[in-house]
Amino acid sequence: MSTHSNKVALRAYCNAYRSADLGVMKQAVASFYARDAIINIVHPFNEQQGTEHYIEQFLAPLTHSLESLRRTEYIAIGGSFDDCDWLACTGYYNGNFVKDWIGIKSTNALAYIRFGEFHRMQDGKAVESYIYLDIPALMMAAGVWPIKHTVAKHGGYTGYLPGPASNDGLLWENSNPESAQKTLQLTERMLLNLATVDEKWRSDWHDDMTWYGPAVFGAFQGKEEFAGFQTPFETTFSEWISGIMPGSVTKHFIRMADGEYSCLGGWPSLNMIQVKPFLGLLPTDKRVFMRVCDFWRRDGDLLAENWVFVDALHFLLQLDYDVLNEITD
Repeated sequence: MSTHSNKVALRAYCNAYRSADLGVMKQAVASFYARDAIINIVHPFNEQQGTEHYIEQFLAPLTHSLESLRRTEYIAIGGSFDDCDWLACTGYYNGNFVKDWIGIKSTNALAYIRFGEFHRMQDGKAVESYIYLDIPALMMAAGVWPIKHTVAKHGGYTGYLPGPASNDGLLWENSNPESAQKTLQLTERMLLNLATVDEKWRSDWHDDMTWYGPAVFGAFQGKEEFAGFQTPFETTFSEWISGIMPGSVTKHFIRMADGEYSCLGGWPSLNMIQVKPFLGLLPTDKRVFMRVCDFWRRDGDLLAENWVFVDALHFLLQLDYDVLNEITD
């Protein structure tokens, strides 16, 4: 199937979530996914084998807790990686938070859950997916996030995160391949420039860049504010190795570009050894792994915006801290 045909399927799947009708959503899942698809979701859901488990364990409970559940996307792209066809999108679920969800107390008010999704397509069906949710952001909005420490010099913004400033992130039609190649090359160069002593990544970004980080870290505007997070984050670990780096034990399942947008995902993406306190947790001196995904927007010759997700609950479990257990004790 062509990238365009896959995008048509993704658009229909996304549109089904405008109805706030679980029956319509179930039909969309059946149409978009292969029945035996492997659907990976952040902790505490993790691997769901087949669409029935996905609906029973994730989608139906979510609609039960967030009344009148809907979702919107502000980036949707497609392409290929390692000879596989992929689709990616990001945006928000929203609904009235009327019943507790995974141990998070309901607020009886409008709530948002930011998501990032990646789907490997085969014969017009999604056969493998990775779904990131910013669960800590929902916990903060509900007033139950138990960690008071931050990684950055000061805490970043943790509210609702907007889509692209250019309002052109929904690429339902095929883009210019030359533009996509330029975006991918810039993105990969920037990734290799992270964790360098002289912060080589600075030359790859606009001065007024926006880094829409996960709530556990916060969002930051401008290179200096971003450096105030990135440098302490890197130096908390004796090794900070990305899936793009040669010899890394972690890999990216996707790294692609579509027009002026790019994305990556790893399950996990980063591997590291903690040698300093992280979010108030003492060093463990053991190698830990972080599930991460990113979306970027290129503006001219530089990157302008970056939307980031981290499976924080899964990462903190490796540091012997169970967030969900902490809030239900």
